[in-house]
This record gives sequence, C-alpha cells and structure tokens, in this order.
Amino acid sequence: MLELLLSRRFGPLFVTQFLAAFSDNFLKNALVFLLVFKVGGAQAELLVTLAGAVFILPFFFLSGLGGELADRFDKAAVARWLKLIEIGPALVACLGYALGSVPILYAALFAYGVMAALFGPIKYGILPDHLAARDLPAGNALIEGATFVAILTGTIAGGLVAQAGGGWGLFAVLNLGFAVACYAVSRSIPPTGAAAPGLAVRANLLASTAALIRELRQDGRLLVMALAISHFWAVGVVVMALVPSFLKRLFHADEAVVTLHFALFALAIGVGSLIGARLMAGRIRLWPAPIAGAVMGLAALDLGWSLAGISAPALPMGLAAFFSEPAHWRVSAALAVLAMAGGAYVVPTFAAAQVWAPVDRRARVVGAVNVCNAGFMVAASLALAGMQAAGLAPAVILAAIGIVNLSAALWLWLKLPADPA
Repeated sequence: MLELLLSRRFGPLFVTQFLAAFSDNFLKNALVFLLVFKVGGAQAELLVTLAGAVFILPFFFLSGLGGELADRFDKAAVARWLKLIEIGPALVACLGYALGSVPILYAALFAYGVMAALFGPIKYGILPDHLAARDLPAGNALIEGATFVAILTGTIAGGLVAQAGGGWGLFAVLNLGFAVACYAVSRSIPPTGAAAPGLAVRANLLASTAALIRELRQDGRLLVMALAISHFWAVGVVVMALVPSFLKRLFHADEAVVTLHFALFALAIGVGSLIGARLMAGRIRLWPAPIAGAVMGLAALDLGWSLAGISAPALPMGLAAFFSEPAHWRVSAALAVLAMAGGAYVVPTFAAAQVWAPVDRRARVVGAVNVCNAGFMVAASLALAGMQAAGLAPAVILAAIGIVNLSAALWLWLKLPADPA
C-alpha cells in the first residue's frame, strides 16, 4: 500500500480528498461543539442532527450533476476547479465563526456540502482510471481510512478550538489554510481525459438525478451495492450524531471525552477499512460485507445495552473520571467495534460497484450511489430527529439501529451477487 500511496497516479488524489474531508468535518464538528456546549441549550440535539442534514442535502440534488461533469470532462480538471471555488465557502465559515453566528455557519456548511457532492463522483470514479483492478481494494481502503482519519483530525482540531474558548483565529488559520492547500495539491492529480466527451450536461438537476437512479435500477448488482453502501452511511450519520448527545446527557462528559470518542470512531473505521481490503486479498470479494454488517448490528445492540442503566453524575466528567469506571470502557469498546465493522463492510461493496460500472458512465454510477447515500442519510437524520423529539432514550435508538443492521446483513447475504473478479 505504501508504494500506491507514494505514486503520482494515487498520491495527489489521496491528499486532496484527505484535506477536503478535514475541512468539511472540521467545520461541521466546530459547529457541533458550538451547539452542544455553547448556544444550543435544550435544542442542541436537534440542532446537531439538523447540521448533519444541511451538509448531506446537496448530495441528493447535485450528485447527478457531479457525475455528468466528471464523465463529460477530465476528472482532474474538474477537481481543480471545485477546490479553487471551495476557498469561497471557507472564507464564509471563518466569518461565521468569528461572529459566533450559527446561521452563517449553517450556510457555509451547506456550501461545503455542495462542493463535496460535486467532488464525490470524481473521488471514487477516478480510481479505476488510474488503478488496476487488483489495486482497487487497497485504493478504496486508503480513501475510506483517510476520510475517517480526516474526521479524526478535524474533530480534534474542532475540540481544541472549543476548549480554547472558541478562538476564531485558530479556526480561520486551519479552515482557510487547509482549503488553500487542498487546491494546491489538486493541481498534481494526473489527467484522465473525458470518458464521455459527447455527453450533454443537463441544467435540470432533478432530471439528471432521476436519470441516474433509473440507470442504476437497470443493473440489479449495482443497485444492491448502492443500497448496501447507503446503509453504511445512514448508520454512520446517526451514530456520529448520537455520540455527543449521549455522552453529554448520560455521562455529563466534557469536550475532551466527546473528542476522544469521535477520534476512536474515526480510527476504528480506518482500521476496519484496511481489514476489509486485506480480506479481499487484491480481488473483489463480497463475502466480508454481510458478516461485517452482522457485527455492526451486534455492537450497536451491546452499546445500547451498556447505556441502558447509566444516569448522569452531578459534576462534569473529564477523561480521567470517565475511564475510572469499568462500565464506561464497555461503551467505548462497543463504539469501536461498530465502527471497525463498518469499515470492513463498505470497502468490498464500493470496490464491486466501481468494477461493475461501465467505463463511459462510471462517475455517473458513483453519483447515483451518492444520491442513494444522501437519501438514506437525510431519511436517517430525520428519523433520528423524530425519535429524539419523541423523547426516546439513546439506548432505545441504538437497539433499533442494531436490529436494522442485523436485518440488512441478512438481506445482503441473500442478495449477494457473484464476486465480479
């Protein structure tokens, strides 16, 4: 994997998507900390869930356009333009954080979602252009692992800003600096040429999105993979939204405890992605996915069970106090196992979708998968908001996630297509 990581055909893309994911999640988690610990009050949980939905929503409307642009033009050139434009939303985010304005930060987060939605089909669609089929599992594992390490570093940086009293200077240096660095590195991504130079890019966003979904449904194998990948992202967005709320509500945990658990979740997904790639052994093998999905379900059930008897202490709980209780270690371990299984689940399914997609519309297939991802994540976020508004305890919500995961793992096992290669 090190040789692949250092190669020009993969290295610049890897660094570009890492920096982009860092910026996205740094802003999102800085907003989460602001809501949970500063201004959210009794509505903090709902506002955190809304922040996730604001970032995800553009994927539903713009993934189709992103796929068409990536197939019509050179993917590397489109990536450069997107990363240049993204410096604008970074400036807006700096202004919002300096003013402590939640509406401006929401607007910046939405703009980041727009850029991410347009970049998504490039990030995954370009891999088969530069990598041989035997390298795709490793490439996907590195991309997935780096994405969640970027979440880790973005979360830690957001936590440092919050713990430093919300200093906007540190936020501005990190947020704007990484946006500029992302554009600079994107200029080194090797050109791909246009996969479908005669493709007409549609201005009607709903029409392009609908067309992508229709094409995806025509290939049953791709549809199964898209639904499996979307399930992973739906679970991820719900668990990431639950972590700060249940740690604050049930444990009276401080920012350091929340930051550590975000970091644990991100690292575990990265480790799980590498495990998934190793199980595939340079080929596209799908059997690890339903097994990992079942482990995700069992871990969610165990996490819910471990939270069921928890009552919040009177005083805020820091890292030392949190880990002084053996029962709290079980909470952290269950979260890590859930995340690790998620990483092992998504790598085989995404690699299979890339291999099965026709070359001249590969980016549009990835865009269609992203549309499904967005639909699942928005629906999951709204369902979570509804359950939180109804007063359901985190333990009950996690038990529901566990049951859904076990059901999805069984469905995937029954629907599992033959290995593509």
